[in-house]
Amino acid sequence: MKNFIENLPDGWTIYVWIVVAAGILIAAVLGLRWAARNEQFDEDIKYVVFDEEDKDKMDPEEYKKMQEVHAEQVEKRKQYLKEKAERLLKKYEKR
Repeated sequence: MKNFIENLPDGWTIYVWIVVAAGILIAAVLGLRWAARNEQFDEDIKYVVFDEEDKDKMDPEEYKKMQEVHAEQVEKRKQYLKEKAERLLKKYEKR
């Protein structure tokens, strides 16, 4: 292997760097696409870490927003679990 690398013409490493850079760019685009589709850029996600015990530390507006975000997250979770149960049911019905 060492002999093969030593016999390559000058400047071959730039092509390795180009391939690696292209791979990194493709991975970054796919990561951003995944994040956008899975609501990872949601600004309200910060309210998920709070609970009812943090009421005294928050403004009334923030507390109301936190309650809305929690209710929305609960609904999304219920919908996800419902869809997952339906998929599993269909999978087992096919058997």
